Amino acid sequence: MDLPILFRDGRFVVLNKPAGLPVHPGPRGGASVEDWFPHLSRRRDGPWLAHRLDADTAGCLVVALRRAALRAAQAAFAAGSVRKTYWAVVRGAPPQPVGTIDLALAKHSTPAGWRMRPDPAGQTARTEWRTLGSAAGMTWLELTPRTGRTHQVRAHCAALGCPVLGDAVYNEASGGLHLLARAIFLPLAPPLAAEAPPPEHMLAALAACGAADFSR
Repeated sequence: MDLPILFRDGRFVVLNKPAGLPVHPGPRGGASVEDWFPHLSRRRDGPWLAHRLDADTAGCLVVALRRAALRAAQAAFAAGSVRKTYWAVVRGAPPQPVGTIDLALAKHSTPAGWRMRPDPAGQTARTEWRTLGSAAGMTWLELTPRTGRTHQVRAHCAALGCPVLGDAVYNEASGGLHLLARAIFLPLAPPLAAEAPPPEHMLAALAACGAADFSR
């Protein structure tokens, strides 16, 4: 499998990560994004992941090719100046077409696995949403997380009463996870900007919700 490159310069590569591919090797083995690192750079040190995506989430994944670039990206993420945009097709609809959910999240483990759940004692988490289209029983959302918590977008959509289609962890398990890391912008000098097309398994639902032009 080739990983499409959405952006490349001497500092960074932005990969279009396919859904289902983890970024790190897991205990059960199998392919991961890190298997492609030797093809991205022949330097003795690096590359490094600048951030992470869930295995089931497709889209923009930033890889730093140099240590100075990694430090710059980490500083931008820590300062909250990185802008990440997600597309999701959800079951049902949020309470308003546009809004913000500010809901702290904490990791909760059970014998069946773990998930993030609302918890006042958890880490602060804030996500903005905007409706881009809808169909019978489905809504196409643009989501902008203002914090970077694990499963933040997925847990917040579930808390709004509209879980992401195909999300087996948050009560909607059919057809693959309909979540795309659509775009990312790092305000560096020069800036990094990339945009990912929707994966194949999301196209039918997006089209049903009115997405005629995927470049929008």
